[in-house]
Amino acid sequence: MVAVESIGRQKITNVAHPNRLQKRGYTLQYRVWLGDDSVDKYINLIKLSVGSECYESLAAWQQTKRAQTADGYPRHVTRMWPKRQDEILNGGSIFWVVKGVVTCRQRIIRLDEVIGSDGIRRCAIVSDPELIRVQSALKRPFQGWRYLKPEDAPPDLPKGREREEPLPVELNRALAEIGVL
Repeated sequence: MVAVESIGRQKITNVAHPNRLQKRGYTLQYRVWLGDDSVDKYINLIKLSVGSECYESLAAWQQTKRAQTADGYPRHVTRMWPKRQDEILNGGSIFWVVKGVVTCRQRIIRLDEVIGSDGIRRCAIVSDPELIRVQSALKRPFQGWRYLKPEDAPPDLPKGREREEPLPVELNRALAEIGVL
């Protein structure tokens, strides 16, 4: 299967086939996907928000200069660089676990290389500033980040329910144990 995906516009000056490629001095750039999967294939990340007590404290942390890139976007620096970066950048989000509960997600914009003072290469996961509330889901502790398939990700809260208080952790856990959540 061959599919074509538009990835932007670029001004052209020297084109071999101007009738096919040129339109008002611009051409579309395309990336050809030669795999068996759809061009819409993406993967998410899931990460513990260590030190956050709630959704609001995560949002407050991301507003600090220390947690932002030079252009003002929130970032999280991690030691491991994702091998599936193309899938992540094709529409993936980072889901945040706060106190054992998946509470929200952010769209991943890009991955930046950061070299620490120790000379070690690290990955800065740069995300959209908007935190999107998701339906609460329990998650056991783990180290670092993990890949999260779209079908395993908790759905976004419906419009109008973003400001609702989450269920207490004990009730959430009990509902999950009996299969309600």
